[in-house]
Amino acid sequence: MARRYDCNDATDRTTGLREAASAVRRGELVVLPTDTVYGIGADAFSSEAVASLLDAKGRGRNMPTPVLIGSPNTLHGLVTDFSEQAWELVDAFWPGALTLVAKHQPSLQWDLGDTRGTVAIRMPLHPVAIELLTEVGPMAVSSANLTGHPSPEDCDAAQEMLGDSVSVYLDGGPTPGIVPSSIVDVTGKVPVLLRAGALDADELRKVVPDLEVAN
Repeated sequence: MARRYDCNDATDRTTGLREAASAVRRGELVVLPTDTVYGIGADAFSSEAVASLLDAKGRGRNMPTPVLIGSPNTLHGLVTDFSEQAWELVDAFWPGALTLVAKHQPSLQWDLGDTRGTVAIRMPLHPVAIELLTEVGPMAVSSANLTGHPSPEDCDAAQEMLGDSVSVYLDGGPTPGIVPSSIVDVTGKVPVLLRAGALDADELRKVVPDLEVAN
């Protein structure tokens, strides 16, 4: 039976975050608010938990799960060949709606799907999400919807779609925005905008002037 906690209530928030952290450590799924839409998350280093996440969404391995982190410092243990331009993007736009596709450390024991040696990584601008991520470490997080359905802007919509496949729902109220994060590939010499979302090319070029836009 799924448990749901109102994170606008101080007591419920404390209990909910504790229960969510315990669930993640057990390899279970949680739903959490972010600065874009609600996400369904699992321990990024548990291949079984990530597989459960993909199953809950009805999503294939060909669409790997992004990773959310609670601090830019976490990047040092997760990525390699991270360019100066990539760090400039982090400094300018994190926490926020910018996802970076980077080469992950070859030594990492995780299975996020068919990533071809890369990881899509972001630090969200949401206090509940950051608090959970700080407690449990990197989480594999995807939008909390069934594949092909709209991404949920509130906890009700997420719970209606995902039901008891999720152990803990953290209800932070409606999300601040439904525009998805922008995605920039920083695996090459020049950053490439793969998806324009909350940040457009002009905004990103204020930080990395040679940004290219994928066709």
